[in-house]
Amino acid sequence: MKILIISDQESPYIWDHFDKKNFENVKLVISCGDLRASYLSFIVTMLAIPVVYIHGNHDTRYNINPPEGCICIDDDVFTYKGVKFGGLGGCMEYSGGPLQYTEKDMTKRVKKLIRLGKRKKGIDILVTHSPSKNLGDGEDLCHQGFQSFYSIYETFNISHHFYGHQHLNYSNKTDRILKYKDIQIVNAFNYYIIEI
Repeated sequence: MKILIISDQESPYIWDHFDKKNFENVKLVISCGDLRASYLSFIVTMLAIPVVYIHGNHDTRYNINPPEGCICIDDDVFTYKGVKFGGLGGCMEYSGGPLQYTEKDMTKRVKKLIRLGKRKKGIDILVTHSPSKNLGDGEDLCHQGFQSFYSIYETFNISHHFYGHQHLNYSNKTDRILKYKDIQIVNAFNYYIIEI
């Protein structure tokens, strides 16, 4: 199954120069956060396939004006074509914003997601806004990843982890794809098409 993953920066390739032929075989779109609701609504309208999302740290307007026609999977497990996606939005607390979490707070959310995942018989793909600690994160507090995500890796047979927040243009040392054990860790910045 081909999946279009997106985050943090609207792509002119999609937004301004949209051509449906470029996405013919894509079956699902996953937003890893910090994109305008209108952008997600545009994509779901133009592609006519499911668009799922989690909240980025700047997505406070989603509570008032959520992306129309899209599915929020924050703190939930969503199943599509037999694949189970677990979602956790937000980032490390750095200024007290509503979509910012301490490691302790995120650990509580992770435990709840693990319990839900067990009830739903697993999680195959983890979708987050923030990366995991030491796997594509940054050094500043805002862009540090969460240690607690490793609990999900160790509990389930995760094949992929899609995340955003860490823009690929922040540093030439940032890789789009990393590996942790058998898990492919993919930065969704701007857009990327992946086959699972």
